[in-house]
Amino acid sequence: MGPILRAMARSTKPLVYRRSAPLSGRVRLALVVLLVAAIATAWVTNRLLTDRFTETTRNRAELRLALYSGNLVSELRRNAIVPQLLARDPALIGALNSADYAQSSQRLISFVDEIGAASLMLLDSDGRTVAATDRSRLGENHRNGPYFVDALRSNTTVFTTIQREAGGYSFTYSRRMESAGETVGVIMVEVDLAKFERAWAGISDAVMVTDSEGTIILATEPRWRGLTIVSALERQPADGAIERAIRATADWTAQDADAYLKGEAVMRIDGRIPFRGWTLTTFTTYASVRERVNAALALEIMGFAILAALAFYTLSRKTALRMALFQRESAELRALNARLQREIAERERVQENLAVAEQSLAQSSKLAALGEMSAAVSHELNQPLAAMKTYLAGARLLLRRNRPDEALSAFHRIDDLIERMGAITRQLKSYARKGQEQFSPVDMAEALASSLSMMEPQLKSRRIKISKILPDEPVRVMGDRMRIEQVLVNLLRNALDATKSEDDPQVEIILAAGETATLSVRDNGHGISDLDALFEPFYTTKQPGDGVGLGLAISSGIVSDLGGRLTARNGEHGGAVFEMQLPVLNEKTEAAE
Repeated sequence: MGPILRAMARSTKPLVYRRSAPLSGRVRLALVVLLVAAIATAWVTNRLLTDRFTETTRNRAELRLALYSGNLVSELRRNAIVPQLLARDPALIGALNSADYAQSSQRLISFVDEIGAASLMLLDSDGRTVAATDRSRLGENHRNGPYFVDALRSNTTVFTTIQREAGGYSFTYSRRMESAGETVGVIMVEVDLAKFERAWAGISDAVMVTDSEGTIILATEPRWRGLTIVSALERQPADGAIERAIRATADWTAQDADAYLKGEAVMRIDGRIPFRGWTLTTFTTYASVRERVNAALALEIMGFAILAALAFYTLSRKTALRMALFQRESAELRALNARLQREIAERERVQENLAVAEQSLAQSSKLAALGEMSAAVSHELNQPLAAMKTYLAGARLLLRRNRPDEALSAFHRIDDLIERMGAITRQLKSYARKGQEQFSPVDMAEALASSLSMMEPQLKSRRIKISKILPDEPVRVMGDRMRIEQVLVNLLRNALDATKSEDDPQVEIILAAGETATLSVRDNGHGISDLDALFEPFYTTKQPGDGVGLGLAISSGIVSDLGGRLTARNGEHGGAVFEMQLPVLNEKTEAAE
């Protein structure tokens, strides 16, 4: 701003002091009014634009903070599920049991690129590294490491933050591995959060992440790690008297600063990360506020200067030298205006590019979870494929017996199953637009009838006694009928599998409506041995080849998405009881919808 003011002063002084005759009282009054108007306009504009641009800068800083926080949480949650899956890997468990680790490191290396983790390590029961993606770490002893000790003591995945001797922090997820009820080792996944520090290093903001105790664990400034925010700010170099004076002059268009970094005023934005009490803090400079306010003020001053120049041009008819001087000054002002316009256009292009980049990053973060559904698709398609096989066998037999009408009915059912398979694959495609899905009223009795119709071949082949207790009035819920039928088919299929060894297999279905719509499926099978792990992915009590343990995990996720819950327990007289509870749709809730 200083050079602009000096330029304007140089452009106006000759017009005021080079007059050969004294100015009249009216001209002097007009000049005073013009000067007062310029000062008042500049002061008001400075206050208004400073508040406006400061708020805009703060909002963008908060948007970037939310984006950074979302990326951190997404990375942590994506890696949190890895130990749970690898802890059940048969190859790794077999290696720990046999102490043959020839292929274990190669197996971990094949996983690490797909997972996106920094490194993977397999520790035996004594804490020794027996397999790792970084082969130089083989043989290291981690017996006293908190990630090893805490994992042995816990039944769940353990998250650990450790400060490295060389500086920085290491973030790991670990989980113990069991075989036949005994602990055989620990699987450890190191999360690569340093990549966010590298990404933040390319921006003008200062960024730091603190844990629940206020210690900085991630920062754009390496020397801040391990300190509190107050200690980090105190490490800034002291300002001299001249530097403080310059800073006060430079900050005349900014509000009171939240803090000073390297002698420059910055605003501080704090945001809570929904993970273990972590906090993300950003420090944004007022440079953009100063530049934008100064640009607007420069345009105003330029306007007043042009107005003054025109006034003096009208009043001055003395000499040709005066006219030439005015023309030169006008040319300088036009050049300044063009330069300011170019700077404004450049900043607008930069802002547009930033908005496009932020939108692209938000979309990629939204689609990051699509990979998790690949294993579920094959499981869900097995049900209609098995039913189709049964219907085809029945149709073939009916055609041989010259009963085409009944065979045609079987073909119609096969066509319905093909439509259902298409709907399942469409669910995978619509996952990215999950927030836009709209539910509709679903009659639970009709959904149950449709599910029983799909399971009809299995029911007839096993001759299972099905008992249904349904209310007289319709029981309706708000949801997706296809997904509700998917859950019902999973529950019925589990009941059929549970009664394979029974001489008189029975399944009882009860539908009731109260505060919630509750559908219970009871069987007289052998019951459930491990209720805690029942809804975890890949947990199954079936024989190899009969299932992969995804049905109940998928069903539980579907019911949760619909606002309900899926529970299981052992019956008082044996067998298992599964209950699906969903919010009932009555007149009040339907009016609200």
